[in-house]
Amino acid sequence: MCNLYNVTISQEALTRLVDGLTDRAGNLAPGSVYPDQLAPIIRNGDDGPELVKARWGMPSPPSVLKTARDPGVTNVRNLGSPHWRRWLGQGHRCLVPVTSFSEPRGKGLGVQWFAPTDAETTMFFAGIETRGWTSLRKVKDGEATDDLFAFLTCPPNAEIAPIHPKAMPVILTRPKEWAAWLGGIRAEELQRPLPDGALALVGFPV
Repeated sequence: MCNLYNVTISQEALTRLVDGLTDRAGNLAPGSVYPDQLAPIIRNGDDGPELVKARWGMPSPPSVLKTARDPGVTNVRNLGSPHWRRWLGQGHRCLVPVTSFSEPRGKGLGVQWFAPTDAETTMFFAGIETRGWTSLRKVKDGEATDDLFAFLTCPPNAEIAPIHPKAMPVILTRPKEWAAWLGGIRAEELQRPLPDGALALVGFPV
C-alpha cells in the first residue's frame, strides 16, 4: 500500500484553495514523505481549517503490537473496526496534500509513481488525525507525544489495479469534496476510487 508520496504544492496555493485556511505549519519544504515523518495536513481548528504539520502514522490496534513500540498505521481501510471508528467523526478529519504518490511494484522492482492525468488537478488524501498522542515510536527516542495522521484506502481504479490490486488511497479532487470531508460527511460516502483515467503512470515524483 502507499507508503511514499510527494507534495510540492506551496503553502500560498493551499491558502487560496481552501476557504478560511490559517497557516500554522511554519516553513514547509517540498519533497517526498515517508512513514513516521512530519508532513502538512489541513485539519479542523477552533477557528476554521488550519494547515499544520503532523506525523504520518496513526496509533496501531493493540492486538497487532508484539512489543511496546508502535510504528504507526499509515493507511486505513476497515471503517467498521472499533479501533478506527473513534477517529472518523468531524473532529478528527483532515486533508493531506499530495501531488504524486507511489505503489510498490514488487520485491526488488521499486515503485510506480502516479500523478493526475490533468496537471491542473489538485489532490488531497482523505485523512484522519489525532492530537497529543503519547507512544513509543522509536526505542532510541523514548516516548513521544505527537499529532498523528493517516489516510483512508478503497478498491483500486484501472490505473492502480495492475500494480496494487487490493487498494488505493482515497483521493479528493474537488472543492465540494474537500469541504464535505472536513464537514463530517459519512466516511463511507467518499471512500471510493478515482474514476478510471484520472491518474497517469509517471517515472518520477512530481
